[in-house]
Amino acid sequence: MAKFSRKPSAGKPTKARVLSSKTVYRGPVFWVTTDQVQEPGGIQVRRDVIRHSGSVVVLAVDDSGATPRVLLERQYRHAASDYLWELPAGRIDPGEKELTAAKRELLEETGYAARHWRRILKFYASPGFVAETMAVFMATGLRAGVAQPEEDEIIHKRMVPLPTAVNMVLRGTIQDAKTISSVLWLDNVCRAKGIKKAQKNSDS
Repeated sequence: MAKFSRKPSAGKPTKARVLSSKTVYRGPVFWVTTDQVQEPGGIQVRRDVIRHSGSVVVLAVDDSGATPRVLLERQYRHAASDYLWELPAGRIDPGEKELTAAKRELLEETGYAARHWRRILKFYASPGFVAETMAVFMATGLRAGVAQPEEDEIIHKRMVPLPTAVNMVLRGTIQDAKTISSVLWLDNVCRAKGIKKAQKNSDS
């Protein structure tokens, strides 16, 4: 079996060297820097980077029945010029912990709270030019409540059986990357548990 390593090749630096950095735009959600960088290979290049404080994503799962159900939202996204199916998500406020932000976003956008929380994934949204990280938390033991959306948020929510959510991914109905990765992660975990359970029953 092939082994993967994060170690760089011998003799090469582990990171690029930033020769200069200038903030060329600053907005309420992100800022942009123009960096002159010496890459690990020695080449000097210009890199324009969108900087971001990081985001959290909530994979809220109703696991009270035989088939898990996933809480999905549908809202309009101007950048996509369309309505998208997504998981609850949002920006981490300055000084805020990831888990605190996840609990806040779930309550604000959907009204739900959860008894159990676990971080399952963390990744870069688009590492070619965006420095935003996304931390995905799975929330279970859900309790419904009253949503507290921001003024510009019009959110429709729906509990969707996991097989249906997977089909939505495969058909292209779900086009949001953070939702695709999280739904497929949950499906893979559930399948692995099912295989282990079947093997245990066959051995007994």
